[in-house]
Amino acid sequence: MKIFINASSGVPIYRQIIQQIENGVAGGILNPGEQLPTVREVALKLTINPNTVARAYRELENSGVIESIQGRGTYVSKNVPHLSGKAREKMIKDRLEEILREAHQLNISPAKVEELFREILLEISDQ
Repeated sequence: MKIFINASSGVPIYRQIIQQIENGVAGGILNPGEQLPTVREVALKLTINPNTVARAYRELENSGVIESIQGRGTYVSKNVPHLSGKAREKMIKDRLEEILREAHQLNISPAKVEELFREILLEISDQ
């Protein structure tokens, strides 16, 4: 699973890492028992401070999403259930609603939001 960081999103980088790993687990992209890259590997790939990745991993471990085994690595917890299709759709719907409310507050037209959505969707499809 690739992690993408948006430095201009206003969301702290460690939170972006947490959200993407949680979404990967919830969506079945990351499976229980699957090993995650090391803190150092993630920091090098994203060109960020290792402490940022360590903070994300620490919070994920505290919430039971991942578990660290001394000298062996970090793994997706075997006790994390996968979300149903409806639950995953609700997660996306909630985020889209938040984005659309923000666009409305910024006086961005629905047509412009749709244009931006399609542009981003094409970018993601090309990756």
